[in-house]
Amino acid sequence: QAAGHQAAGHRPVSMATATMSPSHGPLRAPGAVSMLVYPYDFRLTEKEKTSICYLSFPDSYSGGLGDTQFSFRLRQSGGQRTTPYEDDGEYNREAPLTLQRESAHYFGYVYFRQVKDSSVKRGYFQKSLVLVSRLPYVNLFQSLLQLIAPEYFDKLEPCLEAVCNEIDQWPPPVPGQTLNLPVMGVVIQVRIPSRVDKPGSSPVKQFNQENLLPAPLVLPSIHELDLFRCFQPVLIHVQMLWELMLLGEPIVVMAPSPTVSSEMVLALTSCLAPLRYCCDYRPYFTIHDSEFKEYTTRTQAPPNIVVGVTNPFFIKTLQHWPHILRVGELRMSGDLPKQVKVKKPAKLRTLDTKPGIYTSYKTFLHKDKTLIKRLLKGIQRKRPSEVQSALLRRHLLELTQSFIIPLEHYIASLMPLQRAITPWKNPPQIRPFRQDDFMKTLEHAGPQLTCVLKGDWLGLYRRFFKSPNFDGWYRQRHREMTQKLEALHLEAICDANIVAWMKDKSEVEIVDLVLKLREKLVRARCQHLPVKEETLQRVGLYIETVIGSLPEDLQTVLHHH
Repeated sequence: QAAGHQAAGHRPVSMATATMSPSHGPLRAPGAVSMLVYPYDFRLTEKEKTSICYLSFPDSYSGGLGDTQFSFRLRQSGGQRTTPYEDDGEYNREAPLTLQRESAHYFGYVYFRQVKDSSVKRGYFQKSLVLVSRLPYVNLFQSLLQLIAPEYFDKLEPCLEAVCNEIDQWPPPVPGQTLNLPVMGVVIQVRIPSRVDKPGSSPVKQFNQENLLPAPLVLPSIHELDLFRCFQPVLIHVQMLWELMLLGEPIVVMAPSPTVSSEMVLALTSCLAPLRYCCDYRPYFTIHDSEFKEYTTRTQAPPNIVVGVTNPFFIKTLQHWPHILRVGELRMSGDLPKQVKVKKPAKLRTLDTKPGIYTSYKTFLHKDKTLIKRLLKGIQRKRPSEVQSALLRRHLLELTQSFIIPLEHYIASLMPLQRAITPWKNPPQIRPFRQDDFMKTLEHAGPQLTCVLKGDWLGLYRRFFKSPNFDGWYRQRHREMTQKLEALHLEAICDANIVAWMKDKSEVEIVDLVLKLREKLVRARCQHLPVKEETLQRVGLYIETVIGSLPEDLQTVLHHH
């Protein structure tokens, strides 16, 4: 069974359970899947249900018995649906770009159990509990599944119904707030990150306990993975992987299990923070996926996507992709784990492909040996994994910031001067982004100011300009600057003497002003422009003042307009 729960109203989750076993539901061929969805009114298309079923089970033979957890990301099918989240806009404005609620994809968080069962023809049955959400809160939802799934497998549907009722009472996720989330006699305590948090600041270790009994289960982060553990076989290549992610290159992660596959893909997509990774990514992908043909075709270049797979069949079907990362099982040991080698793609042809990074890519930047030395020292000193992860995350953050800061400085210089914004003219345009002009600024204000790494930074920027990540970053910044201009224009109008302006104006000009001001006011409220409420109220009063100066017949028309 696969189960899904879509919490009502502003709720962040929905749940599904899936079972693979001929003894459940209508008898079909061995391996048939039956699915149960909570709440019942959560609408999934048949295509989505089928995809969730396939994605909730390992798609290559795994002899291991017991429980495993992994995650996937699924493209919504059947067009945009109205979401029950009325606070979508507000949450996305305040959340970090990397934690925004997705509108076109679902995340699936899976708890899979495989146990021997002599009553079943196959000798064992497989069952998964899947939590479906538009939020990328991997730690919170996997921790939640650890509490729910064992109970569900034991007590089945009544347990799920009770849990869904509890989750329905949870408060909405508000960036910057610490939430206490009760479920099954436990209180999970988490802080929802906010866009105003300082990048790289460690999560608050000790929350206000509010004398909660029992003591809450405190999650240090709602979404951050143990980067050191995820990247352990590729630590010496982290910088190459960072470049490939920055440039939005197509990457296949071939792993022995959905757990390793999904963790590696999520670790890769997180290594650009606070820059948003704007390409597609699939933490776990199977041969049954509806995009399978699209990704395996050789008639066009592979798409900008990171895809995690486990089925050996993909070695053959995806061998034309430019970058393939093959990893083994992750095992934490006392020493530096065996590091994979970079190999030519042509070496990938055999079925028993060894772990490695199969690529012809040459990095633009020289390798930073200090990071590896620091991590090695940590291993020798038996430093905890979370401390090693913090070091790794800090290194990647500084690398991303060194790359992005010159772009931020340049784009800020394209904003018109404040003195050029006058009340009675449309605000001036933001000047266009000229790549050559930007490149000229690098000599005096480039990454070398904050980063010791040498290499071909200019070549890296040129390639970045062609990537979806640049396009996403530029659109976001341009939108924010346009809104800032609108806000400054409204403030300029408030500071102007509107009565003096009206003295020599015709009725037509005054009516035109009323309509324009009204339109600005509507836009400011709809787009939540960064304007004080007091400014908006003053603009409203101005409109009333202007209308009051007109003849009564016009006043009547404008009041009804």
